[in-house]
Amino acid sequence: MKNSVATWMHKRPKFRLAALLAAPTLWLVVAYLGALGALLVTAFFTIDSFTGNVIAKFNLGNFHDMLTDPAYRNVVLRTLGIAISVTLICATFAIPMAFFMAKIAKPKSQKILVALVLTPLWASYLVKIYAWRSMLEPHTGVIDWLFGSLGIHSPGFGGPAIIIGLSYLWLPYMILPIYAGLERLPNSLLDASGDLGARNFYTFRRVILPLIFPSLVAGSMFTFSLTLGDYITAQIIGGKLQMLGNVVYQNFSINLPFAATIATIPVAIMAIYLWLVRRTGALASL
Repeated sequence: MKNSVATWMHKRPKFRLAALLAAPTLWLVVAYLGALGALLVTAFFTIDSFTGNVIAKFNLGNFHDMLTDPAYRNVVLRTLGIAISVTLICATFAIPMAFFMAKIAKPKSQKILVALVLTPLWASYLVKIYAWRSMLEPHTGVIDWLFGSLGIHSPGFGGPAIIIGLSYLWLPYMILPIYAGLERLPNSLLDASGDLGARNFYTFRRVILPLIFPSLVAGSMFTFSLTLGDYITAQIIGGKLQMLGNVVYQNFSINLPFAATIATIPVAIMAIYLWLVRRTGALASL
Protein backbone atom coordinates (compact mmCIF):
# COMPACT_ATOMS: atom_id res chain seq x y z
CA MET A 1 0.00 0.00 0.00
CA LYS A 2 2.80 2.40 0.94
CA ASN A 3 4.69 1.57 -2.26
CA SER A 4 1.62 2.22 -4.39
CA VAL A 5 1.00 5.59 -2.72
CA ALA A 6 4.67 6.55 -3.16
CA THR A 7 4.54 5.54 -6.83
CA TRP A 8 1.35 7.54 -7.32
CA MET A 9 2.89 10.65 -5.73
CA HIS A 10 6.06 10.21 -7.81
CA LYS A 11 3.99 10.20 -11.00
CA ARG A 12 2.12 13.35 -9.94
CA PRO A 13 4.70 16.06 -9.07
CA LYS A 14 2.04 18.72 -8.41
CA PHE A 15 0.36 16.52 -5.82
CA ARG A 16 3.74 15.73 -4.27
CA LEU A 17 4.55 19.43 -3.95
CA ALA A 18 1.14 20.12 -2.40
CA ALA A 19 1.62 17.30 0.10
CA LEU A 20 5.04 18.65 1.10
CA LEU A 21 3.62 22.13 1.63
CA ALA A 22 0.53 20.99 3.50
CA ALA A 23 2.18 20.70 6.93
CA PRO A 24 4.03 24.07 6.84
CA THR A 25 0.89 25.77 5.53
CA LEU A 26 -1.24 24.24 8.27
CA TRP A 27 1.30 25.31 10.88
CA LEU A 28 1.31 28.85 9.47
CA VAL A 29 -2.48 29.02 9.60
CA VAL A 30 -2.66 27.69 13.15
CA ALA A 31 0.30 29.60 14.60
CA TYR A 32 -0.07 32.94 12.80
CA LEU A 33 -3.75 33.33 11.96
CA GLY A 34 -4.72 31.59 15.18
CA ALA A 35 -2.64 34.06 17.19
CA LEU A 36 -4.20 37.00 15.34
CA GLY A 37 -7.65 35.57 15.99
CA ALA A 38 -6.90 35.19 19.70
CA LEU A 39 -5.57 38.75 19.75
CA LEU A 40 -8.75 40.11 18.17
CA VAL A 41 -10.99 38.16 20.55
CA THR A 42 -9.02 39.32 23.61
CA ALA A 43 -9.42 42.94 22.51
CA PHE A 44 -13.18 42.65 23.20
CA PHE A 45 -12.65 41.41 26.77
CA THR A 46 -12.30 43.54 29.86
CA ILE A 47 -10.34 43.35 33.08
CA ASP A 48 -11.37 43.33 36.72
CA SER A 49 -9.90 46.49 38.22
CA PHE A 50 -9.69 44.89 41.68
CA THR A 51 -8.19 41.46 40.95
CA GLY A 52 -6.57 42.21 37.58
CA ASN A 53 -8.13 39.09 36.06
CA VAL A 54 -9.35 39.09 32.47
CA ILE A 55 -13.14 38.86 32.18
CA ALA A 56 -14.17 37.01 29.01
CA LYS A 57 -17.25 39.14 28.35
CA PHE A 58 -17.91 41.04 25.13
CA ASN A 59 -17.16 44.70 25.65
CA LEU A 60 -16.40 47.65 23.34
CA GLY A 61 -14.99 49.81 26.12
CA ASN A 62 -11.37 49.29 25.08
CA PHE A 63 -12.04 50.51 21.54
CA HIS A 64 -14.05 53.43 22.88
CA ASP A 65 -11.21 54.49 25.18
CA MET A 66 -8.67 54.12 22.39
CA LEU A 67 -10.66 56.15 19.87
CA THR A 68 -11.76 58.93 22.22
CA ASP A 69 -8.50 59.53 24.07
CA PRO A 70 -6.43 62.12 22.14
CA ALA A 71 -3.20 60.72 23.61
CA TYR A 72 -3.68 57.39 21.84
CA ARG A 73 -4.68 59.11 18.60
CA ASN A 74 -1.43 61.09 18.75
CA VAL A 75 0.55 57.89 19.26
CA VAL A 76 -1.14 56.31 16.24
CA LEU A 77 -0.46 59.33 14.02
CA ARG A 78 3.13 59.60 15.30
CA THR A 79 3.83 55.91 14.62
CA LEU A 80 2.26 56.17 11.16
CA GLY A 81 4.31 59.27 10.36
CA ILE A 82 7.55 57.59 11.50
CA ALA A 83 6.75 54.48 9.43
CA ILE A 84 6.11 56.56 6.30
CA SER A 85 9.25 58.65 6.87
CA VAL A 86 11.44 55.57 7.37
CA THR A 87 10.03 53.97 4.21
CA LEU A 88 10.64 57.09 2.10
CA ILE A 89 14.18 57.54 3.45
CA CYS A 90 15.03 53.89 2.83
CA ALA A 91 13.69 54.13 -0.73
CA THR A 92 15.67 57.33 -1.37
CA PHE A 93 18.93 55.69 -0.35
CA ALA A 94 18.18 52.20 -1.65
CA ILE A 95 17.40 53.09 -5.27
CA PRO A 96 20.80 54.63 -6.18
CA MET A 97 22.67 52.01 -4.13
CA ALA A 98 20.80 49.14 -5.79
CA PHE A 99 21.23 50.73 -9.23
CA PHE A 100 24.99 50.97 -8.73
CA MET A 101 25.12 47.36 -7.57
CA ALA A 102 23.04 46.02 -10.46
CA LYS A 103 24.04 48.19 -13.43
CA ILE A 104 27.34 49.94 -12.76
CA ALA A 105 29.44 47.64 -10.60
CA LYS A 106 31.41 44.87 -12.28
CA PRO A 107 29.96 41.34 -12.06
CA LYS A 108 32.68 40.23 -9.65
CA SER A 109 32.01 43.21 -7.40
CA GLN A 110 28.26 42.65 -7.27
CA LYS A 111 28.55 39.63 -5.00
CA ILE A 112 30.84 41.54 -2.66
CA LEU A 113 28.43 44.48 -2.54
CA VAL A 114 25.48 42.19 -1.79
CA ALA A 115 27.48 40.61 1.02
CA LEU A 116 28.30 44.07 2.41
CA VAL A 117 24.61 44.99 2.36
CA LEU A 118 23.77 41.79 4.23
CA THR A 119 26.59 42.19 6.78
CA PRO A 120 24.68 44.59 9.12
CA LEU A 121 21.91 41.99 9.41
CA TRP A 122 24.36 39.61 11.08
CA ALA A 123 24.94 42.01 13.97
CA SER A 124 22.66 42.09 16.99
CA TYR A 125 19.69 44.44 16.86
CA LEU A 126 20.52 45.84 20.31
CA VAL A 127 24.18 46.35 19.47
CA LYS A 128 23.28 48.48 16.47
CA ILE A 129 20.74 50.59 18.36
CA TYR A 130 23.08 51.16 21.31
CA ALA A 131 25.76 52.15 18.81
CA TRP A 132 23.40 54.81 17.48
CA ARG A 133 22.69 55.89 21.05
CA SER A 134 26.40 56.53 21.59
CA MET A 135 26.51 58.54 18.37
CA LEU A 136 23.34 60.55 19.04
CA GLU A 137 24.06 61.31 22.70
CA PRO A 138 23.73 65.11 23.12
CA HIS A 139 27.00 66.99 23.82
CA THR A 140 29.04 63.84 24.49
CA GLY A 141 28.08 61.67 21.52
CA VAL A 142 30.21 60.80 18.53
CA ILE A 143 28.38 63.22 16.21
CA ASP A 144 28.95 66.22 18.50
CA TRP A 145 32.53 65.17 19.14
CA LEU A 146 33.41 64.90 15.43
CA PHE A 147 31.29 67.63 13.87
CA GLY A 148 30.44 69.98 16.73
CA SER A 149 33.20 72.39 15.72
CA LEU A 150 31.60 72.62 12.26
CA GLY A 151 28.24 73.59 13.71
CA ILE A 152 26.70 70.14 13.15
CA HIS A 153 25.11 68.81 16.32
CA SER A 154 23.26 65.65 17.24
CA PRO A 155 19.46 65.88 17.05
CA GLY A 156 19.37 64.20 20.46
CA PHE A 157 16.88 61.55 21.49
CA GLY A 158 13.36 61.74 20.07
CA GLY A 159 11.51 61.42 16.78
CA PRO A 160 14.45 62.24 14.47
CA ALA A 161 16.66 59.76 16.33
CA ILE A 162 14.03 57.01 15.93
CA ILE A 163 13.73 57.70 12.21
CA ILE A 164 17.52 57.63 11.77
CA GLY A 165 17.92 54.40 13.74
CA LEU A 166 15.08 52.55 12.04
CA SER A 167 16.14 53.74 8.58
CA TYR A 168 19.57 52.27 9.23
CA LEU A 169 18.10 49.00 10.54
CA TRP A 170 15.66 48.38 7.68
CA LEU A 171 17.67 49.78 4.75
CA PRO A 172 18.94 46.32 3.62
CA TYR A 173 15.35 45.11 3.39
CA MET A 174 14.70 47.84 0.83
CA ILE A 175 17.97 47.50 -1.09
CA LEU A 176 17.75 43.78 -1.82
CA PRO A 177 14.29 43.69 -3.49
CA ILE A 178 15.13 46.74 -5.61
CA TYR A 179 18.48 45.21 -6.54
CA ALA A 180 16.70 42.01 -7.63
CA GLY A 181 14.27 44.06 -9.75
CA LEU A 182 17.03 46.09 -11.38
CA GLU A 183 19.05 42.97 -12.10
CA ARG A 184 16.15 41.65 -14.19
CA LEU A 185 15.88 44.96 -16.05
CA PRO A 186 17.40 44.56 -19.56
CA ASN A 187 20.21 46.98 -20.33
CA SER A 188 18.81 47.29 -23.84
CA LEU A 189 15.89 49.33 -22.47
CA LEU A 190 18.25 51.86 -20.97
CA ASP A 191 20.29 51.99 -24.17
CA ALA A 192 17.15 52.46 -26.26
CA SER A 193 15.98 55.29 -24.02
CA GLY A 194 19.34 57.03 -24.37
CA ASP A 195 19.39 56.51 -28.14
CA LEU A 196 15.98 58.16 -28.38
CA GLY A 197 17.31 61.26 -26.67
CA ALA A 198 15.95 60.77 -23.16
CA ARG A 199 18.00 62.25 -20.36
CA ASN A 200 18.96 60.31 -17.25
CA PHE A 201 16.19 61.63 -15.00
CA TYR A 202 13.56 61.10 -17.70
CA THR A 203 14.77 57.53 -18.23
CA PHE A 204 14.60 56.91 -14.51
CA ARG A 205 11.10 58.34 -14.18
CA ARG A 206 9.51 56.80 -17.29
CA VAL A 207 11.46 53.56 -17.75
CA ILE A 208 13.21 52.40 -14.59
CA LEU A 209 10.76 53.47 -11.88
CA PRO A 210 7.64 51.83 -13.41
CA LEU A 211 9.51 48.56 -13.93
CA ILE A 212 10.97 48.39 -10.41
CA PHE A 213 7.75 49.58 -8.75
CA PRO A 214 6.78 46.02 -7.64
CA SER A 215 10.22 45.61 -6.04
CA LEU A 216 9.85 48.99 -4.37
CA VAL A 217 6.50 47.92 -2.98
CA ALA A 218 7.99 44.65 -1.71
CA GLY A 219 10.70 46.56 0.14
CA SER A 220 8.21 49.06 1.54
CA MET A 221 6.14 46.25 3.03
CA PHE A 222 9.17 45.25 5.10
CA THR A 223 10.21 48.74 6.21
CA PHE A 224 6.66 49.94 6.86
CA SER A 225 5.46 46.89 8.80
CA LEU A 226 8.67 46.50 10.83
CA THR A 227 8.53 50.15 11.86
CA LEU A 228 4.88 49.92 12.88
CA GLY A 229 5.63 47.09 15.30
CA ASP A 230 8.93 48.34 16.69
CA TYR A 231 9.23 49.51 20.29
CA ILE A 232 12.82 48.78 21.35
CA THR A 233 14.30 51.60 19.27
CA ALA A 234 11.89 54.10 20.80
CA GLN A 235 12.84 52.90 24.27
CA ILE A 236 16.58 53.29 23.68
CA ILE A 237 16.89 56.43 21.53
CA GLY A 238 13.36 57.82 21.54
CA GLY A 239 13.63 59.76 24.77
CA LYS A 240 10.13 60.32 26.12
CA LEU A 241 8.55 59.63 22.73
CA GLN A 242 6.28 56.60 22.48
CA MET A 243 5.14 54.46 19.57
CA LEU A 244 2.33 51.92 19.36
CA GLY A 245 4.65 49.10 20.34
CA ASN A 246 5.61 50.91 23.55
CA VAL A 247 1.95 51.31 24.53
CA VAL A 248 1.35 47.60 23.93
CA TYR A 249 4.45 46.68 25.94
CA GLN A 250 3.46 48.88 28.89
CA ASN A 251 -0.12 47.57 29.06
CA PHE A 252 0.63 43.88 28.40
CA SER A 253 1.12 42.89 32.05
CA ILE A 254 -1.33 45.46 33.43
CA ASN A 255 -4.30 45.34 31.08
CA LEU A 256 -4.02 42.57 28.50
CA PRO A 257 -7.33 43.30 26.69
CA PHE A 258 -6.40 46.95 26.19
CA ALA A 259 -2.92 45.96 25.00
CA ALA A 260 -4.59 43.61 22.49
CA THR A 261 -6.83 46.48 21.37
CA ILE A 262 -3.83 48.72 20.70
CA ALA A 263 -2.05 45.84 18.91
CA THR A 264 -4.92 45.56 16.43
CA ILE A 265 -4.08 49.02 15.05
CA PRO A 266 -0.84 48.02 13.25
CA VAL A 267 -2.58 44.91 11.95
CA ALA A 268 -5.45 47.01 10.58
CA ILE A 269 -3.06 49.56 9.05
CA MET A 270 -1.06 46.82 7.31
CA ALA A 271 -4.28 45.20 6.06
CA ILE A 272 -5.35 48.51 4.52
CA TYR A 273 -1.86 49.04 3.08
CA LEU A 274 -1.81 45.59 1.49
CA TRP A 275 -5.29 46.20 0.07
CA LEU A 276 -4.12 49.46 -1.51
CA VAL A 277 -1.02 47.74 -2.88
CA ARG A 278 -3.16 44.99 -4.35
CA ARG A 279 -5.28 47.61 -6.10
CA THR A 280 -2.16 48.85 -7.89
CA GLY A 281 -1.42 45.33 -9.21
CA ALA A 282 2.16 45.44 -7.89
CA LEU A 283 1.87 42.15 -6.00
CA ALA A 284 0.91 40.28 -9.16
CA SER A 285 4.12 41.45 -10.82
CA LEU A 286 6.48 40.17 -8.12
